[in-house]
Amino acid sequence: MKAAVISAPGIVSIETVDDPAPGPGEVVVQVAACGLCGTDLHILQGEFAPSLPIVPGHEFAGEVVAAGARVNELRIGDRVAVDPSLYCNECHYCRLGRNNLCERYAAIGVTTSGAAAEYAVAPAANCVRLPDHIRSEDAPLIEPLSCAVRGYDVLRTPMAAHVLIYGSGTMGLMMLELAKRTGAVSVDVLDINPQRLATARELGCTHAVASADEIDRPRGWDVVIDATGSERAIQDAIGRVARGGTYLQFGVADYAARATIEPYRIYNQEITITGSMAVLHSYERAVGLFAAGVLDPEVFISDRLPLTDYATALQRFGAGQGRKILVAP
Repeated sequence: MKAAVISAPGIVSIETVDDPAPGPGEVVVQVAACGLCGTDLHILQGEFAPSLPIVPGHEFAGEVVAAGARVNELRIGDRVAVDPSLYCNECHYCRLGRNNLCERYAAIGVTTSGAAAEYAVAPAANCVRLPDHIRSEDAPLIEPLSCAVRGYDVLRTPMAAHVLIYGSGTMGLMMLELAKRTGAVSVDVLDINPQRLATARELGCTHAVASADEIDRPRGWDVVIDATGSERAIQDAIGRVARGGTYLQFGVADYAARATIEPYRIYNQEITITGSMAVLHSYERAVGLFAAGVLDPEVFISDRLPLTDYATALQRFGAGQGRKILVAP
């Protein structure tokens, strides 16, 4: 089969690799489409994958075309979206039900071969059937949506909160859509990209601006979310949290990124600083939200490219062009 292969930091090519075969409890999915995200850029930079080469791609959906032994819930021909998370289910954190903090955390397309290919292997337990009205080609949006759902699980936002989101890329826009549905009284979005801010306005945010200084909220915001991973944005965002408010680190920052906090302010103003890591008991709920129309694929998906243009897709994404970029075999 054809697959995109990251063979070394900064090097990606389309190669012919062996077709995958399912092991016990696994299925082979014929990939309908695969999304790109910041994790793929980190892999390209040589940060996340424990070893290269690797076939990336962890946001995907498609059709089950083969099944291994002990697969009971799926059938050949089922259309599925796939949670890429691979937990050991044995370590301390897995036993506590905090599987996304697994000491042996792995993921399809991050530590094992992924879906930037014609076919991908996944545990049957990670696959969720798609309702008939959901197009397989749109369903890669479910994985990032499941991460956003996890973010709101962590936040436990109160009703009538004022929310500030840094970044209006795919993840920032998803956090905007969820904030609107969790009782926020206002949702402001910051970005330095005018085209992305235009999309935030289209989706109905309260303000879409390049700096929080442009918004009259002297007491700050009850909830501040970073969806950029940018060191500069993170530093500014922490300072915008209101007394008793919460800051969520949702964007994936570089390992070397640093931000300064004022411990006395954290204590004196009872500010909560927290993070949200990937997916936890949120994937199936994300399928339900997606099926209910919480996201409009025509708004969120800006580019659909052939798999052979995977390198171009990475370049566009890295340059901040568009919103969600998908590749299809």
